[in-house]
Amino acid sequence: MESILIIDDDYNLCAALREELAEVGYEAYYVNNGDDAFPYMEQHKVDLILLDLKMPGKDGFDVLRELADKKIIVKVIVLTAYADVKGAIESARLGACDFISKPYDFDELLITIRKVLQKDI
Repeated sequence: MESILIIDDDYNLCAALREELAEVGYEAYYVNNGDDAFPYMEQHKVDLILLDLKMPGKDGFDVLRELADKKIIVKVIVLTAYADVKGAIESARLGACDFISKPYDFDELLITIRKVLQKDI
C-alpha cells in the first residue's frame, strides 16, 4: 500500500483528506507543519507528499529545499490556496512533481496522485 504524507497547517483539511485517501486505498498520515515532517519521514516510509506552501515556521518552499539538501527522494505534489505562476515555477524548480490549487476537487487530485506515483523520479 502506498503511503502519503500530508503536510499542511489546516487540521480540518488534513483530517478530511486523510479519510478520503484511506477510502480509496492509500495509507495517509499528516503533520501540521514543516518542522514535524522530517522526524516523521525518518521513522516511516513515504511514497508521496502533499505539501502546502504557506505555513507558519518552515513553509513548503523550505520543506522542498530541505528535501533536496538532505537528498531525500520522494514525490511531492504542492497543494495550496496561494496558487500563482511564480509559486508553481519555484516549487517545480525545487523538485515538486505537480501543483494543485485549493480548494481541490478530490477526483482531479486522485488522478494527479495516481499519475505522479507512476512516474520515475
